[in-house]
Amino acid sequence: MALILSALLFSLSSNLDNIVVGMAYGIKKIKISIISNIIIAIISSTGTFLSMNLGIYISEILPYSVTNRLGASAIIILGIYFITQSIIKLINNKSSKELALKDITDMVEYAEKSDLDHSGDISMKESIFVAFGLTFNNLGNGIVASITGVNIKITVISTFILSIVTIIFGEAVGNHVLGKFLGKYSPLFSGILLIILGIIEFLN
Repeated sequence: MALILSALLFSLSSNLDNIVVGMAYGIKKIKISIISNIIIAIISSTGTFLSMNLGIYISEILPYSVTNRLGASAIIILGIYFITQSIIKLINNKSSKELALKDITDMVEYAEKSDLDHSGDISMKESIFVAFGLTFNNLGNGIVASITGVNIKITVISTFILSIVTIIFGEAVGNHVLGKFLGKYSPLFSGILLIILGIIEFLN
């Protein structure tokens, strides 16, 4: 049960960016086809798989007890960083360009730029551009998570599924109050999820 919970927490935290991306596309009336969405999910889950395997390679150098504590501590610190950045951004009413998580204003601009041919929908080629941007944001998280022992198979599968679901969900709520709320506070939510994940792994 702990393995599944850890994998789901990590996947959900990683895919909160997808919700914001989906909302940005929804606001700009840019459509994401199911094929483009699947391509994004494949690339995101592949990136997760590769980064987590790199984490396993690193963990083999040191004893499990050491890597588990270090990895869990790193996840907690990363979560605290996201929360701190989110609070600073909200207090100063400024958008943060650091690390992965961006607010809805940043992502609306990103959505417009990613629609390279200005067709009003995301083609397969454009979806690859979007996917690599999202995947690059989560590589470090994947390395740290696998060092702590988060199950790779469950994580990759849940990342694939949640990637598709979160983009569809984000696109659907893009023009609603809920969408603006999630877009504004997604870095905060992600930080909280990472801290919970880090604590779970630290106690294992």
